[in-house]
Amino acid sequence: MKLIRVENYEEMSSSAAHLVEQQVLKNSHSVLGLATGSTPLGLYKQLIRGASERGISYRHVRTVNLDEYRGLSGDHPNSYRHFMDEKLFRHIDISLENTHIPNGKALPVEAECRRYEALIDEMGPPHLQILGMGTNGHIGFNEPGTPENSLTHCVQLEESTRNSNARFFSDSDRVPTHAITMGIQSILKSEQILLLASGKKKAQAVKRFLDGQVSEDFPASFLWKHNHVTLIVDREAYSLAAAKEE
Repeated sequence: MKLIRVENYEEMSSSAAHLVEQQVLKNSHSVLGLATGSTPLGLYKQLIRGASERGISYRHVRTVNLDEYRGLSGDHPNSYRHFMDEKLFRHIDISLENTHIPNGKALPVEAECRRYEALIDEMGPPHLQILGMGTNGHIGFNEPGTPENSLTHCVQLEESTRNSNARFFSDSDRVPTHAITMGIQSILKSEQILLLASGKKKAQAVKRFLDGQVSEDFPASFLWKHNHVTLIVDREAYSLAAAKEE
């Protein structure tokens, strides 16, 4: 694993954008695995700036997103399809038909999970997968206890995850209880993985991750089984790991 330590969220976002842009410049037909939430927002702003100011093109790029809330349609303001459209896709020259996110309204959900996993294999898998890490170690919506061999599946969200995401909803009771997510094995198929962590609230998770002990109780730990992971972490998120080094 490669560790990149930066000072703050802005530097983390800039460093991550540089790696994504390098991948796209190297292969204009790259498949990118994308994430949602607050962690990658700065990255997406940097990618938009790169498209505008440096002429980075995503015309032939295809994307697969990690997850989507169960029960929300793509045009729902809190869906991850809407998030990606508004925070990235509509601001770069990517074709929306080349951007893929699970269908949160599809029935039966098991069939949608199989369809999405087959799509990942048909398209790629991703040349570069972007990940955030939850305070409980979840990646995507793979909560503690998710087995290593899991493929795309429907999961019940832990209360800690729902509480973390409640800030995006007008009422915490409106946060969905389930989501469709790429599984651990789905994520590990990627050629490269870029893990981002920022802020004091992620410090304990970063410390546990860097301990290197692989366990279902901490899904991010499975990334140690991948040969090409880069962790970009800012000073606050690294603070407990740094204290352990002293």
